[in-house]
Amino acid sequence: MAFKQTYLNSMQIKIINKSNHALPHYETLASAGMDLRANIKENIILEPMERRIVPTGLFLELPIGTEAQVRPRSGLAAKKGITVLNAPGTVDADYRGEVGVILINLSRETFVVENGERIAQLIIVKHERAEWQEVEVLSETDRGEGGFGSTGVK
Repeated sequence: MAFKQTYLNSMQIKIINKSNHALPHYETLASAGMDLRANIKENIILEPMERRIVPTGLFLELPIGTEAQVRPRSGLAAKKGITVLNAPGTVDADYRGEVGVILINLSRETFVVENGERIAQLIIVKHERAEWQEVEVLSETDRGEGGFGSTGVK
């Protein structure tokens, strides 16, 4: 007997699509991210170690308390050495400009970005706003001040 799952939580997000491509969408029920596509008139040539901002043609209005994270696509990173330079890039709720993706070519080969190519993924997440509480002492833990590698490497 087949069981059809439905996703319980979703939020409405306003979007303007000035690209020639369909809106980003989830490929599967359990996908966290939606693919972003390059919206360009001419191919972009990325030489090794070169970075460029690639436009998407998308403009968002996110609810306050959320952000859109622009993350690399694992296939591009593993197969071609192409990643998002400031991963994850943050699109704040009060930003109204075009979503751009900072791609960098970490491979030894030239990479060509074509119009409509899936270049990154977008994940919508809720976040908290912090209020600092200045104190003189922090609570003790087993780890203490041990940082960078202090818990071991294996």
